Amino acid sequence: MAKWLLIDSYNMVFRAFYAIPGLARSDGFPTNAVHGWLRTLWKLRDNEQPDEMIAVFDLGDDPTKQELLPDYKAQRTEMPEELKKQIPVIKDLTRLLGVALTEVAEVEADDVIGTYAKTFAAKGDEAFIVSADKDLAQCVTDGVSMLLPPPTANPRLGWRKMDEAAVVEKFGVPPRLIPEYLALVGDTVDNIPGIAGVGPKTAAGWLKKFGSLNGILNHTGVLKPERFRQKLEDNRETLARNLQLTTLNTAVEMPAWEKQPLDRGGLFDLLEKMEMRSHLAEARKRYPE
Repeated sequence: MAKWLLIDSYNMVFRAFYAIPGLARSDGFPTNAVHGWLRTLWKLRDNEQPDEMIAVFDLGDDPTKQELLPDYKAQRTEMPEELKKQIPVIKDLTRLLGVALTEVAEVEADDVIGTYAKTFAAKGDEAFIVSADKDLAQCVTDGVSMLLPPPTANPRLGWRKMDEAAVVEKFGVPPRLIPEYLALVGDTVDNIPGIAGVGPKTAAGWLKKFGSLNGILNHTGVLKPERFRQKLEDNRETLARNLQLTTLNTAVEMPAWEKQPLDRGGLFDLLEKMEMRSHLAEARKRYPE
């Protein structure tokens, strides 16, 4: 049985960028995200000892979701120029480290990760999804867990693993109902509006009682609090659209996975070029000839 780490790359890269501000090469080229990304990959390798790691990047927007909701992710600010400059370096560094990199045009990283997780679990392998994105909690099942990074507000908590029981503890619903839970409460990260006034506890309580979003909509006449009865009736189409947006596509057609070999020379050259001297010294120790 192989152990895979599936990395939600931009989720981790943005965290690295904002965690270590101000680092730059002598010519002013920013390097803070590169530093943080390398430390993250090394930390994951050391702590988890995976057989393989796959870094999944987004490559453009999903036109299907944009068609469903033109404002989908519209609230997200443009990637900072200082980070944008570092993305090609981060991708080069990833490959040189021997970490496979996957990006599929017009397919979101979440869908690619979900497809990988489902495929590996079906083979009897173990997959860990490295992300803080709650959408991916729907992928958790036998053989698939999430590996959550330290919270920004409380980094002392460290990395945490989330299995099915932990998903229920956190959200009040099992993984299979996460899309329906998000359809009700909305997802501010993706700019998906939920039903006004429906909070996590209310949504989880309804799903626990009625078993599904359809179950809830089949019992609007007895919903409590009563003020939501007509509101849900009036928003049936919104909920159906939301569910399409919050449900991952775990049948993405992807290129065959290929093992990425470590390139020691290329790695050392890149770290020297980026003036990451302490990391270069550590790399020479980690990867002796």
